[in-house]
Amino acid sequence: MPLVSPLAADSNPEVAQLAEFFNETLGFCPNSVLTMMRRPKIAKAFIALNMAVMDNQGRVTSALKRLIAYVSSNATGCRYCQAHTIRAAERYGAEQAQLDNIWQYRTHQAFNEAERAALDFSLAASQVPNGVDADIQARLHEYWSEDEIVEILGVIALFGYLNRWNDSMATTLEEGAIASGEALLSQQGWAIEKHQ
Repeated sequence: MPLVSPLAADSNPEVAQLAEFFNETLGFCPNSVLTMMRRPKIAKAFIALNMAVMDNQGRVTSALKRLIAYVSSNATGCRYCQAHTIRAAERYGAEQAQLDNIWQYRTHQAFNEAERAALDFSLAASQVPNGVDADIQARLHEYWSEDEIVEILGVIALFGYLNRWNDSMATTLEEGAIASGEALLSQQGWAIEKHQ
């Protein structure tokens, strides 16, 4: 049971407009955003940050950003965000081999060295205490420009916020996210848990 219930997607015109935006990106409006809409300034600031972080400026693709977010969410244990990010990775064109082998990214042929460096960074940056060390920094600089590193860390930081929001709120998972979690993550131990 969620700590705070989300607003209905049609509760007012402002919420309906937000719901329309997310229907295009995920196929549904996340309950997390509908909960944030209890204080519209928070929801609007979150959406502006989300749009800025997920904007593609080059080699850090939409699919890779969602895989980075998935690894980050897995490190923090947020089942809600794990389901959302794997669904978004699928919708934004991640290769099936990457979706199926995300936890073998260090050795699986579906991932290149630049992607491995970004995913290692995501895992280390999402830990408490932070695990980013000189070796991870050096590998990032080997494959990514400083501007691209800012993009990558923007994704990790955005999901740091979302992981804490959704795990603390016990945000109810939507049917589409549940379907993606069950199809793509259940073999790795994913379950809905408190997000029912």
